[in-house]
Amino acid sequence: MEAEKKLEELGLSLPPIPTPVANYLPLVRTGNLLFVSGHGPGILKDGSVSFIQGKLGKDLDVEQGYDAAKQVMLNILQSMKQELGDLDKVRKVVKLLGFVNCTPDFPDQPKVINGASDLLVALFGERGRHARSAVGMNQLPFGIAVEIEMVVEVED
Repeated sequence: MEAEKKLEELGLSLPPIPTPVANYLPLVRTGNLLFVSGHGPGILKDGSVSFIQGKLGKDLDVEQGYDAAKQVMLNILQSMKQELGDLDKVRKVVKLLGFVNCTPDFPDQPKVINGASDLLVALFGERGRHARSAVGMNQLPFGIAVEIEMVVEVED
């Protein structure tokens, strides 16, 4: 429960998450790998979901995008905890792919996705360092600001 203690120290907690909005699983485990489906910055409150929406470079600035990416990672961590029972079973975050809903001239996708990457390193230390891509998209589902998928190695 060390990772969850670190979350508390950071003033963060794992949110309740909604069920998938289409015909897919939030994650799939094969052997020691978790393949995490794209998660968005949805926040479940009073039985309904609200999303952090908008385009970076138009509606949102880098700091707001960073916060959206951090929210996405909290949602991913909750999905992982549901599967693993304990986030300390994470052996290594292998790969993260971040999609940023942005204007064509927005250059700071890496700064936005740092919201997720920084949280992973804060929680898992060296085990949280990962390969990564951060790309700009013309649009994301429901107009969300950020979507992230990843691959994680876990203990048996």
